[in-house]
Amino acid sequence: MAKVLVVDDDPSIRQLLSDVLELDGHEVHVAVDGADGVQAYANLRPDFVVLDVMMPRLDGYEVLRRIRTAEESTVPVLLLSAAPDCAARGREIGASYYLAKPFTADEVLYLIDGVLGHETPMADVRAAVDVARGRGYSGYT
Repeated sequence: MAKVLVVDDDPSIRQLLSDVLELDGHEVHVAVDGADGVQAYANLRPDFVVLDVMMPRLDGYEVLRRIRTAEESTVPVLLLSAAPDCAARGREIGASYYLAKPFTADEVLYLIDGVLGHETPMADVRAAVDVARGRGYSGYT
């Protein structure tokens, strides 16, 4: 499967996405803020990046700028944010995709698998999400 970097300052989102993506067979790496995300990207060269916009140290826009200037990277980047203007601004900087918070874990998984050419049957997506839900997550399904 793919190497996915999740950059988000919210531990529950990081854990949920890690669990669901790992259950789907992906190798998942996490970063707790923007500065750590830039470093992780440089070290890992992931196949896909899930990136929160509002984070300490460096916001997601700056992380995205740095990713896009790193050897002219074309890695797919999914921006996550609750702010309504993030989609347009992210697109200008080079975001590939955008999901508004709150989002569902199956939306993220289905998007990543579709982009990377891995067709996950919807029943398998649901099973992975159900397992993650069983670990006590709330707010994001």
